[in-house]
Amino acid sequence: MKFKKRTEQVQILVPPDFTPEIQKIEHRLDPLTGSRCLINIKRSQRAKQAERLARPLDEIAFGTAPGCYFCPEHIQTATPRFPEDICLGGRISKGESTLFPNLFAFGGYHAVATISRKHFLNIDEFTPRMIEDNLTVCIEWMRAVHRKTPRAAWPVYVWNHMPPSGASMVHPHTQALVRTMPTAMQERLLKRSAAYHRRKGRSFWEELIETERKSGERFIGENDSLAILASFAPRGFREIQLIFHEPSNLAELGEKQIADLASAVISVLKGYRAMGVGSFNLNVFSGPIGQTLEYYPLNAKMISRPYPQGVYSSDTGPFERLQDEWVIETLPEDVANRMRPFFR
Repeated sequence: MKFKKRTEQVQILVPPDFTPEIQKIEHRLDPLTGSRCLINIKRSQRAKQAERLARPLDEIAFGTAPGCYFCPEHIQTATPRFPEDICLGGRISKGESTLFPNLFAFGGYHAVATISRKHFLNIDEFTPRMIEDNLTVCIEWMRAVHRKTPRAAWPVYVWNHMPPSGASMVHPHTQALVRTMPTAMQERLLKRSAAYHRRKGRSFWEELIETERKSGERFIGENDSLAILASFAPRGFREIQLIFHEPSNLAELGEKQIADLASAVISVLKGYRAMGVGSFNLNVFSGPIGQTLEYYPLNAKMISRPYPQGVYSSDTGPFERLQDEWVIETLPEDVANRMRPFFR
């Protein structure tokens, strides 16, 4: 497997003495999708007028608690319910998680599932049990949806934590969807994985894990169910990949696999917290329910987002939104080095 990158150097004269400075820029290609990123580590050191000393997140979150629909005292009366043919009682609950319909859906089947009863948690305060229970209620709902509507076969699981990630609610929650068509990225990953398998006679993902494990540059750790590594050509800061050995789709995860995923996510969050992260995205890329694909295992990505505060510098600009090229300020190899201690 080849990891393609091109390096260029830029010389500028830096004030106040206008001494020469050389900056290195790396242009990387994702080995499966061909997605492009450019990495200039010096950018992370640049002055950002919008950023000041960050307030503790619990202070920021405190003002959003009164009247929160997701808090225990409101959730039963302020959130919608599914029809009984989806789930008895209209909601699914386990532990601290409760799943119910999204009021502003992206499609025919779109759910929200709380993670904790507490209105706010720092990212190192989540427990494996919280994540396991949340995944369990989401997967139970996905299976019920697919039984009712077999065409709805494309599961999506998303965790946006805090507003910079796109979350409209501070209270910890995930979103689950079951679509009748794949997302653009699901379709791209599946098509490229199938083409790679036809061309090479083996799974891209198996080869990726083996290659990264052997080189050690971006390999972070693994458990019985999945491998964890830093993406070679990330689309976000501090991007982490979590790659299962099997199955191909989210609905087929068993208890052990759910527990292993939850454990890995908790370790990543502890690493993120140590790096000063306060907001993140997690996205699971699933194959279709009911199909076992030898060329495609279930996988997920996590990325950090800007620290939540009143005014901050966005990590997404015109290059990302309009040019489809991702400007990254965190070197994947450094991210892997800093994350490994949390997987020992």
